[in-house]
Amino acid sequence: MTNPLFEPFTCRGLTLQNRVVMAPMTRSFSPGGVAGDNVADYYARRAAADVGLILTEGVVIDRKGAGQDANTPLFHGEKPLMGWKNVCEKVHAADGKIVPQIWHEGMVRKPGTGHFPDASSDSPSGLTHTGKQVSEAPSTAEIEDMVASFARAAGDAARLGFDAVEIHGAHGYLIDQFFWGVMNIREDKYGGGLVERAHFAGEIIKECRKAMNANGGEGMPLILRFSQWKQQDYGARLAETPQELGAFLQVFVDAGIDILHCSQRRYQEPEFPEIEKGADLNLAGWTKKLTGLPTITVGSVGLSSDFFGAFVGQGSAAASFDDLFERLDKGEFDMVAVGRALLQDPHWATKVKENRMDELMDYDAAALAVLS
Repeated sequence: MTNPLFEPFTCRGLTLQNRVVMAPMTRSFSPGGVAGDNVADYYARRAAADVGLILTEGVVIDRKGAGQDANTPLFHGEKPLMGWKNVCEKVHAADGKIVPQIWHEGMVRKPGTGHFPDASSDSPSGLTHTGKQVSEAPSTAEIEDMVASFARAAGDAARLGFDAVEIHGAHGYLIDQFFWGVMNIREDKYGGGLVERAHFAGEIIKECRKAMNANGGEGMPLILRFSQWKQQDYGARLAETPQELGAFLQVFVDAGIDILHCSQRRYQEPEFPEIEKGADLNLAGWTKKLTGLPTITVGSVGLSSDFFGAFVGQGSAAASFDDLFERLDKGEFDMVAVGRALLQDPHWATKVKENRMDELMDYDAAALAVLS
């Protein structure tokens, strides 16, 4: 039987050789915001070793307060964009497909940091996740420019020849802050209930699609990454029931999203375990069931522990794939994003494809310090 992870996948004008996705992982190896040959070679090595789709680390859009690390890559300006054109070309030369993850950190950004330390941080309501008011809520015009900033990045991605675009709407960053009632207390069209709070992302999706189409990207899929959990609160939930989740996701369906990337800390955990029917479906499974759209699952794939331990220097042992392959074969989700295992070993996908499971490496947090 063919390993379901290595069957082709098609969406819009994009066809992938398999279902392996390199998850976006911030590396901070782009001084001045410019991705160099070392970054290009890092991605190209994975493309040459059977990774079907590469999602780049988060790339910072052109709102000056969008990022807090001066070594993360920018996705605006002549030098940063030419750096990404080089990355894209090297991945394509290795017969790979690559997608920039366009990113705005919002209130996660610490004041006085990033490429533009004097810039203020954007937010829905000027609130931190603790409820502290640290700035005025942005005007409608300011929010519209945040939307336009994402669209400008999407247009540039199409112009540079990328294969799709992913919008980072997860993990407590700007878009997710609009989703979250703790940080979004607006009373206009961008606030209210969960469905209303999704309106900001819906506008971003629509404007990104327009910009992609205007720059030759009509065949490029548009992906949205979302999560229930936040880095500010691992236990946070946007939707407590499938019905709430379905109404929330319908905003993105109506806006024209093509693929939903569903982030969990551990992919194997059921999203609504209290629901008897379909109790074992994870977030990507429920999302596909509710929307009919293709989904990407992610979260500790092939490893024995979630990724938060990596931030404090913990490693993780390789784990069995039986459950993953069974779920994928049943169609619970369509693609599988792999993070730390691919960071550790650029040949991870080839080893899995060739059933060389005894050669898979345990994850060592020291891998974060190098661009191997």
